[in-house]
Amino acid sequence: MKTTGGSDEAKRRAGESAAALVESGTTVGLGTGSTAAHAIRRLGERVAAGAEIVGVPTSFQSRELAREVGIPIRTLDEVDGIDLAIDGADQVAAFDLVKGGGAAHAREKVIDSFAERFVVVVDPSKQVDVLSHPVPVEVLPDAHTTIARAVRDAGGDPTLRRAERKDGPVVTDNGNLLLDCEFGEITDAAALARTLAAVPGVVEHGLFVDMADEIHVGTAEGVTVSER
Repeated sequence: MKTTGGSDEAKRRAGESAAALVESGTTVGLGTGSTAAHAIRRLGERVAAGAEIVGVPTSFQSRELAREVGIPIRTLDEVDGIDLAIDGADQVAAFDLVKGGGAAHAREKVIDSFAERFVVVVDPSKQVDVLSHPVPVEVLPDAHTTIARAVRDAGGDPTLRRAERKDGPVVTDNGNLLLDCEFGEITDAAALARTLAAVPGVVEHGLFVDMADEIHVGTAEGVTVSER
């Protein structure tokens, strides 16, 4: 369930602001989504100008865009580390995030957590005081019914994400299904993250708690940056 809102100009400002942090010789985690795409395109321009940048994509989408703009790409197994990860979010409250609108949050969480520095790029429509966006939960296909019951027991309302322009559910790059779980206002994101992670059959949930190092918010006037 992709989120909408925010101007393309604001997204571009945020993405390019984060891309400006990347130095030649850097290995970069390449996030998924429309705002992260602006960062990838700018990094492609840097590579074309002679910068030595290696990208580690978080999804099929980001991998294809990186190839299109000429960024050399590697898998996580092929690099010794990630210097900086740039990724978007569906909702941001302080330094806690909900991600997974692009169905890539399992790989995003691995790469973003592995990075020395995790920079989030968003437009103002994604900022809130308290997280309330439905939490995407990637699940093993055979377990989606039992996991849905566990989500209801935890106070959530799960919905199997359906594909657009095709019959059936969304299938992730990992071959799994997605439950979008509505919890209302999430006043204790860390506790909910622990609850979801403990359910057998859950591959990964979309709560990124206390992971971000910087938040770059693109606006009509420029970019505001929040750092830890």
